[in-house]
Amino acid sequence: MTEANNITEETWDLEIKPKTGWLQLNLKEVWRYRDLIVLFVRRDFVAQYKQTILGPIWFLVQPILTTLMFLMIFTRIARIPTDGISPIVFYMSGITIWTFFSTCLTSTSNTFISNAGIFGKVYFPRMVTPLSMIISNLIRFSIQFGLLIVTMIWFSFNGFPVQLTVYWLFIPVLLLILGAMGLGIGIIVSSLTTKYRDFTVLVGFSMQLLMYATPIVYPISFLKEKGYGWAMQINPLSPLVEAFRFCLFGKGTFTMEGLLFSVSFSALILFLGLVLFNRVEKTFMDTV
Repeated sequence: MTEANNITEETWDLEIKPKTGWLQLNLKEVWRYRDLIVLFVRRDFVAQYKQTILGPIWFLVQPILTTLMFLMIFTRIARIPTDGISPIVFYMSGITIWTFFSTCLTSTSNTFISNAGIFGKVYFPRMVTPLSMIISNLIRFSIQFGLLIVTMIWFSFNGFPVQLTVYWLFIPVLLLILGAMGLGIGIIVSSLTTKYRDFTVLVGFSMQLLMYATPIVYPISFLKEKGYGWAMQINPLSPLVEAFRFCLFGKGTFTMEGLLFSVSFSALILFLGLVLFNRVEKTFMDTV
């Protein structure tokens, strides 16, 4: 019997191979690590509020204080109309949907830099980290959305009745589109910041400007009266915010053309983000 006959063929439970193609995303591997996603989501909550007094109550404090500030500035001083919607619920709805998008983008934009330590020690699909951040932000949105519902019920007894229609069923679809857009832009920025740290500063500054270029504190109809409402239509976030308010209140400047534009932009930016993220994750440890 030769020595070759004594060698048994080895089998492996997991085989790690290098990615070679730009479009080799391997999303099935991400699904196999879904338990790790759950652990990262739990880590985000525990790490952020472990040593705070109010804990998750901060999710409610932020939209309440911001709404009061907007009420004072844009309603009392600037006298900007709110399309027949109670100013408080108008601002709170805009803040709720904007906070979800902005936190999705800003949290995923630091994926490589903030997780360089763990990325350099153990292998797992890198896409697990930004996906866990999107889910964490979705939970935060649920808490703030619950506050919005309570506020709407309160104002329903003061001349602004809650209209529970079939359009409410489309709110998860809008969240999916916003989450995909925030994820796509975020991982593009994250991929670029591995070499160019300036983008980290640029994101924070840009998000402040983008909020006022999105109909958060004013309706698009107000700008149309001024003659430059077309500028808001270029912003892919505008149709989503207006659609969100239309689902809630049955009012707002909502068009299917604008929504299709937002969906197309979100799909394109997510695809580009996944491709770039897949490319950069191979070599980012050399530059971070």
